[in-house]
Amino acid sequence: MVPALSLVGVSKVFGGFHALDDVSFAVAPGEVHALLGENGAGKSTLMNVATGLYAPDKGHIEMDGAPVAFSGARDAAERGVGMVHQHYKLVPSFSVLENLRLFNPALSEEALIKAARSYSEQIGFNIDFARRVGDLSVAEQQRVEILKVLVAGARIIILDEPTAVLSDVEALGLMKLVAALAEAGKAIVLVTHKLHEALEHSARITVIRAGRKIVETVPAKTDAQQLTTDIVGSLVVEAAQRGQERGPVRLRMAEVKQSDEAGRKGLEGATLIVHDGEIVGVAGVAGNGQSELARVLAGLASPDGGSIEIIGAGDASDDTPKARRKHGVATIPVDRYTHGLAGEVSVTDNFAIRGALGGRYGGWLRYRRGKARQDTQKAIEDFEIQGVRSLGQRAALLSGGNAQKLVLAREFQGEPSLVVAHSPTRGLDVRASAAVHARLRAARDRGAAVVLISEDLDEVLALSDRIAVLSKGRVAAEFEAPAERADIGRAMVGDVVVGHA
Repeated sequence: MVPALSLVGVSKVFGGFHALDDVSFAVAPGEVHALLGENGAGKSTLMNVATGLYAPDKGHIEMDGAPVAFSGARDAAERGVGMVHQHYKLVPSFSVLENLRLFNPALSEEALIKAARSYSEQIGFNIDFARRVGDLSVAEQQRVEILKVLVAGARIIILDEPTAVLSDVEALGLMKLVAALAEAGKAIVLVTHKLHEALEHSARITVIRAGRKIVETVPAKTDAQQLTTDIVGSLVVEAAQRGQERGPVRLRMAEVKQSDEAGRKGLEGATLIVHDGEIVGVAGVAGNGQSELARVLAGLASPDGGSIEIIGAGDASDDTPKARRKHGVATIPVDRYTHGLAGEVSVTDNFAIRGALGGRYGGWLRYRRGKARQDTQKAIEDFEIQGVRSLGQRAALLSGGNAQKLVLAREFQGEPSLVVAHSPTRGLDVRASAAVHARLRAARDRGAAVVLISEDLDEVLALSDRIAVLSKGRVAAEFEAPAERADIGRAMVGDVVVGHA
């Protein structure tokens, strides 16, 4: 069968850095072709060539067997190439419907709503088209991105980490839709770090590493271990779950209520206790209060009701983020580029800001920049942050995994006593995810209390000493590890309620 899209011998160089080196990749109508690789391996660059954002320095693109040269992203889209980006391209102040219309200006409002509702029902997404996108959770914004391309009718669809922030049920629904789209003749490129997705839902798998194509295979001829070795060049082994006696209570939330910026209820009386020396994983279907929980714990919002007590600091319900830091709270936000880093600011200034606020580098009138640079260089080495060509480099130039390592390096300065991590490995590759997990475990093992809020149930199961299920804004169930996945799943959809531990 003639491929719907082919990238033939593509190379791309940025300032002497070979992002792609003679890479070939093709996807046929009716096929799901998975693309795997570490952060920074070249996957995004390759797909940016496929969507017309970059022109190849060498090699060429073919559609239906004929050479083409895209003049830009709009040209590629008009020829039927659509991409769902991992980092969303939405207008926060616009409604869902307005964002869909912005991407699909040729459709009437009636046709737009009909198509969007049809796909939403197939996937199992429940979206209010009148809501402002800026008020949606990260997972809900992902749904809007997926709908944008589906409604546009692209025949070649590139999905960049489409299930990164979806629950098991939502991810399965999306994969069923992907299979249905392939059966209808669509060519699907699935860019993912979840090896089980590639093995279970694709017909072919291609791995690239350091800008080169390493292998092209089929699921029947490989497995997760071999793919991991192909991706990183060596086997990455996650640390084993470690049982230990939990310490005294560090965080006590009592009947906390919190609404989003639009006044919609997120938390409706959530109660949670976290001890020193344990990781408490918070699981739940997207939209059940996870974002609001992360905000109140980080000090970005005060509870509308109830209380938050940090032992040693007293009632911290109305504390600012700065005050939380003084009480030993570290925060790893869900969106590292938007809330974790100032992308246009240097790597040094992004790392040093926590120390600067704490007085480590002197006052603003006499800032010890040399000491800040020295600490940043040590953090880069200790946390193995790759891609830093100079300490003055903009943080936005770091790949997702390395950006997240920079956030962790900064937040773990001074050994915090309470760590709040919201989807800390979202969109990260297997090596970067393992590094983040190791840091969270290390914090737990030295006695810190860790709250892990994640819609990736695999991550919650792998890391947690105790699991709390958030449903309809309340902690509806708690489980001691090891817990049964099916039990947690039932609690997530409201089939069981268990008393607090």
